[in-house]
Amino acid sequence: MVVDRGNEEAGVRLRAPRHPLDRRSVAWWRTRWLLWVAAPVVPLVVLGALLEPARFWLLMPAAVVAVPGLVAGLLLPLWWYRVHRWEVTDDAVYVRTGFFWMEGRIAPMSRLQTVDTLRGPLQRAFGLATVTVTTASAKGALKISGLDYEAAAELAERLAMVTQATPGDAT
Repeated sequence: MVVDRGNEEAGVRLRAPRHPLDRRSVAWWRTRWLLWVAAPVVPLVVLGALLEPARFWLLMPAAVVAVPGLVAGLLLPLWWYRVHRWEVTDDAVYVRTGFFWMEGRIAPMSRLQTVDTLRGPLQRAFGLATVTVTTASAKGALKISGLDYEAAAELAERLAMVTQATPGDAT
């Protein structure tokens, strides 16, 4: 886990966040993963079907990409759902992310600068959104991806109000 020394000065301790992402994030991650896998596989299969002399040399790489891609697309999103957590308290925003290397980050309210929401086309299809909290940290913004759209909008509004009410200059 990454510990930002500025957080220790603010009296905020790194701990595991409590809230999981929306359960629909598993389907969103799966769909996104499978689209990435399909991008090279579909053209290879189409060309393999059309070009008989090269069929083996086109279908073999398609299978080499497709089989592990499908297995990973089914299993990894379940793991990600278990790992990714978030929480907002009166003092800080807590986020835990990662796939193989888990990273826990906190941003004290006094360090928040901006709060944004993002809904890409695929996220909109699943009713999800991403909240990005920009801080005065060299590590960069904290992102909470896979929240219900309404919950994300409420969270962004709450963080914006808390940020305005928190003393300090966010540096």
